[in-house]
Amino acid sequence: MKHFAASLFFALALTVNAQTNTTRVMSLQDCFTEALQHNLDLQVVRYVPQISLYELYSAYAGYDPGFNLSGEHSHSRSGGDFGTNGVPFANNNFFSSSLGGILPSGMTYGLAGSVSDATTSDSSGGSAGVSVSQPLLKNFWTDGNRLSIALAKNSVKISEQSVRQQLISTVTQVENAFYELIYARENVNVQQQALDLAQKQLADDKQRVQIKVMAELGGTIEQDEAQVAQSRASLISAQFGVVSAQNALKNLITDNYRQWHDVDIIPSASMEAVREFFDLQSSWSKGMTQRPDLIQAKIDAEQQGIQLKYSYNQLFPELDLTGSYGFNGAGQEFSDSLGQVRTGNRPYYTYGFSFSIPLSNARARNSYKTSKATQSQVVLRLKQIEQNVMVDIDNAVKQAQSAWESLEATRSARVSAEAALKAEQGKYNAGKSTTFTVLQLQNRVTSARSQEIRSVANYNEALTRLALQEGSTLERRQIDFKVK
Repeated sequence: MKHFAASLFFALALTVNAQTNTTRVMSLQDCFTEALQHNLDLQVVRYVPQISLYELYSAYAGYDPGFNLSGEHSHSRSGGDFGTNGVPFANNNFFSSSLGGILPSGMTYGLAGSVSDATTSDSSGGSAGVSVSQPLLKNFWTDGNRLSIALAKNSVKISEQSVRQQLISTVTQVENAFYELIYARENVNVQQQALDLAQKQLADDKQRVQIKVMAELGGTIEQDEAQVAQSRASLISAQFGVVSAQNALKNLITDNYRQWHDVDIIPSASMEAVREFFDLQSSWSKGMTQRPDLIQAKIDAEQQGIQLKYSYNQLFPELDLTGSYGFNGAGQEFSDSLGQVRTGNRPYYTYGFSFSIPLSNARARNSYKTSKATQSQVVLRLKQIEQNVMVDIDNAVKQAQSAWESLEATRSARVSAEAALKAEQGKYNAGKSTTFTVLQLQNRVTSARSQEIRSVANYNEALTRLALQEGSTLERRQIDFKVK
């Protein structure tokens, strides 16, 4: 039964190893390059600025002039001149066109022309002119169009920070996944060493029994075989860890997993731990200026300021200057009317003002109060985000410092465990120790080695997390950010 279990473990190990058949050596920079081109989350978020830009263009459409052209012929038998059959009738023709819109100053303008003739009076009339209306209070320094444009511009800025946030997140995930893959591969080596050590112990003890150096008492061989089986199980688990880590990395760097399924990614370098010294004030300064979520919150506060400005303007009454100027024409035919309009012999003009205000103005007053309260809320929310950023960075710095101290401790523990095992093996060879004690120390060495490489990965990932909290990931990895 024990031999069957060992064979089963070996078969599973072969299955895990056989899942990939193409080797590709990649550096961390190679992974970044692949992710920047093929990461699906990045591809999705890259559309956000484009959509925001289209919405900005749509906001400018409020200034597009509108053109209108109409014509009408009317016929009536209820009165008027008499036709050839003595039936009373009236025929009228009317044509008009206009071009109008609004300017960025809030001024509305209109160019209009019309011409008509009537059989009842056997005459034609027409006119052409321009009219304008300029707000002096309400809608003077801001209005609905200018509000929409200003908000749309800020939305473009927010969308750019959304892309930057996703880019930072993706780079961070790729870096962590790369470290996890290195750890998984190095952990396989550690577990393979443990298995080799356990198999050597089993072989040595069997040889000792055969040559009668020691009596097979106390289940020594069984202890060795149990250690071998346990080490083999740990190795298989570690090998699956490599597969899982590779899949996590592949998912981040490709948009076609099928092409990468059979690729065995091998990191081009081992993972190193380079000690860094931290300056909390410097990290806080980076976070206050580079964190995308904080920048977005500041833009949100700016947005609310624009909304408040608009709401305040709507409190004022409408006071508009109005004016028009043009020419009239009249005659028996269309051509007569058009000719007089063209020569400008019959000018007309108007000027004046228009004043109006709702008596209670309740809508505008409450809208302004709402905007003012919302701005206070947004300012407090911004302050909360700033405080959260400081706390996040403080925690990240302390975590990185703790990770380094833990790394030094696990390194020292590994050295001590290896020295203890070596000394105990010397005693065992001299017949002054037991298999049980040696196996315990073997397990301790394996655990210490695994914990050390885990600590190296943890330290590097702690540095990555600190850069994430600072918003300095792209700068740290020398990745240029530009939204096209």
